[in-house]
Amino acid sequence: MSHFLHTQADLEAGVAQLLKADPRLKPVAEKAGSFALRQREPGFPGLCAIVCGQQLSTASAAAIRNRLFAAFDPFHHDTVRKARTDKLKRLGLSAPKIKSIREIGKAVASGKIDLIAVGNMDADAAHAALTALHGIGPWSADIYLLFCLGHSDAFPAGDLAVQESARIAFNLRKRPDAKALTKMAEAWRPWRGVAAHLLWAYYHAVKRRDGMSLDPATQAKRIAKPSKKTKKKTKKRKKKNG
Repeated sequence: MSHFLHTQADLEAGVAQLLKADPRLKPVAEKAGSFALRQREPGFPGLCAIVCGQQLSTASAAAIRNRLFAAFDPFHHDTVRKARTDKLKRLGLSAPKIKSIREIGKAVASGKIDLIAVGNMDADAAHAALTALHGIGPWSADIYLLFCLGHSDAFPAGDLAVQESARIAFNLRKRPDAKALTKMAEAWRPWRGVAAHLLWAYYHAVKRRDGMSLDPATQAKRIAKPSKKTKKKTKKRKKKNG
């Protein structure tokens, strides 16, 4: 059965259920403190907004997204997918993003996918339906399910901040990859989405304590930044290979 996080009360009830399922998360919740439910617009606009933000800083993504939405009113899949390529490029969209948005628009127009109804599916089935769309990878699918549809069991295991938060929270030797974190999150079904919200809040609380930036793009770069040791090894390998 799918549960939804449409209100702050839904999130708080979900947290209570999550902590019952896995008491190890109680110290994490205490450190995270209270945190608000974050939501985005569902449907074609919401998924396009996520595509705009792929591999970009928060500021750059917001600028492109705002220009795109301002250029099409109403923001309808037929109008956007049929727009001239040069117009879309002037808005700041790259060729791959333009193709993704057009292919998603085609899928919606043909009835291949209903971006609202997909939220009623089991999390894994919904994830599979979304990742079948051109340009939508695992992270984008889970972010859409979690933030746009409020699916309580969507879990972005590939998110660097969630991975790093789990490493800190459970005192792991290294940051778990998506596969390891997915396995860890099995204990949190059907509240994995609530766990994601909690881990983000915990990560922010820990980094705020350490005086680190809370900007998602900055976080990702900082988390993924290779160590000096790794850089030296890479440099030596390049010299060796000519």
